[in-house]
Amino acid sequence: MSGYKPVAILSYPKLGEKITQDTLYWRRYKTPVQIKEFGAVTKVDFSPTQPIHYAVTSSTRIHIYGQYSQEPIKTFSRFKDTAYCGTYRGDGRLLAAGCENSVVQLFDINGKAALRQYSGHSKAVHVVDFMSDKYRIVSGSDDYSSKIWDIPNGTEISSYQEHTDYVRCGCASKLSDDLFVTGSYDHTVKVFDTRTEKSVMSMDHEHPVESVLLFPSEGLLVSAGGRYVKVWDMLKGGQLLVSLRNHHKTVTTLCLSSSGQRLLSGSLDRHVKIYSTMNYKVVHSFDYAASILTLALAPDDDMIVVGMTNGVLNIKHRKPEEKKPNELPARKHPRYRVFVRGKDYMPKQVQRDSPIRVHTIKLTLRGIKVPKLTILLQGDPRVSTNIQINLQWTNVRNGTPEVTVAVMNEIHRRGTLKNALAGRDEKQLTSILTFLI
Repeated sequence: MSGYKPVAILSYPKLGEKITQDTLYWRRYKTPVQIKEFGAVTKVDFSPTQPIHYAVTSSTRIHIYGQYSQEPIKTFSRFKDTAYCGTYRGDGRLLAAGCENSVVQLFDINGKAALRQYSGHSKAVHVVDFMSDKYRIVSGSDDYSSKIWDIPNGTEISSYQEHTDYVRCGCASKLSDDLFVTGSYDHTVKVFDTRTEKSVMSMDHEHPVESVLLFPSEGLLVSAGGRYVKVWDMLKGGQLLVSLRNHHKTVTTLCLSSSGQRLLSGSLDRHVKIYSTMNYKVVHSFDYAASILTLALAPDDDMIVVGMTNGVLNIKHRKPEEKKPNELPARKHPRYRVFVRGKDYMPKQVQRDSPIRVHTIKLTLRGIKVPKLTILLQGDPRVSTNIQINLQWTNVRNGTPEVTVAVMNEIHRRGTLKNALAGRDEKQLTSILTFLI
């Protein structure tokens, strides 16, 4: 007869971060593809129409990439100096961009040369966007001004000079043909209406503004600057709704998911934070190798593209959901005696006269006595035997639940876990389930 066999007590890692649905969702993005550009990537913009292409502004070029291509499928290089803010029009047919030489250029997505050049700014143009009527362009410059341009005629329609520092970000309304927003290094965010000569709303961000964003309903406006991301209620005259401080360095870019339920922010601290727009708490984050200047989500949220100061373009694709086959259990055919019973068959009730024997075994830290436990767990076909195992709940209470887990694994390895759990009352099963859950 062999002696005691010690139970192997495994060491388990400590509890890490709490796994939520957001964690599982954002972790489904694959290992990134990295593309080296000629200079710092300052703007990434997705085409709003199919096929899914995106424009990458870097150095003196704008590259157009396909959804899965690692080489540009088209390049716009007719810039005399650094290009800024390559942006698609709503129909995906035109592309506008600013330049360090103060000129706004308009390109046909299927052509090479610029269709129009708009001259009127005196310094670099960092902000370009299309108005929702598709026939006008708004631009913002380091000369502190914002201008509206007529696309067909190539002329300046109006100019606004309310900022007192560089205009470095802006966006046009998608619901109104006349509203647009600008953010400046003078710490202010201003809302303009092209039907008036002055701004209709102004908010003080208290830091140089690097990025602005309108929610799809346009009832909320988000601004980023310094280490802060601030949300403003447009329906209450620009009242501050919430101020977020989750980054360690300047926040440079903002982005919304397609559903509008998640807000993304990128920063010079090399992190992308993802917020829930219900309570504005961080639900997930990504780490990158260099400071982040721009980020964009594909219209279907299948891609995250991040541009960094070291000229690297980081692309993550989301893994498709694995569809589990619907495997139905094989149907068991009835035996012969089922067919010969007849409709008047009544099953017999069998009374068990012999009492069930209950064996209690105490498993200790020293180990398991192999022969006795093996015989009892395997059961005797001649006797009705129910095994009850007194698990070391004292070890659970003393802070060593790994002992109990090791015992359970040993019983499971012997294939007798079902016998060990049979015959327990509700109180005992509740204790075991509470421990497992």
